[in-house]
Amino acid sequence: QVQLAESGGGLVQAGGSLRLSCVVSGLTFGNYAMSWFRRAPGKEREFVGGITWSVGNSLCADSVKGRFTISRDHAKTTAYLQMNSLKPEDTAVYYCAARKFGNLSTMRDPRYDYWGQGTQVTVSS
Repeated sequence: QVQLAESGGGLVQAGGSLRLSCVVSGLTFGNYAMSWFRRAPGKEREFVGGITWSVGNSLCADSVKGRFTISRDHAKTTAYLQMNSLKPEDTAVYYCAARKFGNLSTMRDPRYDYWGQGTQVTVSS
């Protein structure tokens, strides 16, 4: 059974940092691109960033570029989202997702193979 388990969310003041983790089990982690999406209250789901399955190239949305970093640890089968300089508009539920052999050209497409349950991030002003 495939599981993607996010953790690390919480309440933080504007300007602060959080690191989200997504522990993956039940699949060959190295074959999957890993991405993060978020959904803020009353808004559509939004691509945040992702990292490819092989070389590990990463891509971030313009709204978080320079503040957020995507990484992955194959030994721990975990993907990370490091969030710095957080803003109130970053408040959302954050989801990790996995796509087999995903690359940069398909990373923004939300049709991923597997999704986590999400973790809440709240940034206070």
